[in-house]
Amino acid sequence: MKPTPPPFVQQIKKRDPELYQAIVKIIELAMTPGALDAKTKTFIALALDAYIGSERGVMALSNRARELGATDQEINEVLRIAYYVSGSKTLATGNNAFPAQS
Repeated sequence: MKPTPPPFVQQIKKRDPELYQAIVKIIELAMTPGALDAKTKTFIALALDAYIGSERGVMALSNRARELGATDQEINEVLRIAYYVSGSKTLATGNNAFPAQS
């Protein structure tokens, strides 16, 4: 099954069909199952959308993950990883507020 472009990409189709086709090729390259299955790729996209604050993306990707058989517990774990990675950056950068200790 080919991945469906998100609505904001579909809006480009009328304005710039050439760009739309290029974007669709990238989406297909990134999201078509290969070494990683569709659910794993969806989980990665979900974590990234949660990190960047894309509420609509998180809703759409969590629904897609459920369609692919994901459980709420799996989705919770994906979101925990996103928080761990994004939160760790804040902690590491925040350490610069204090003098380095030997």
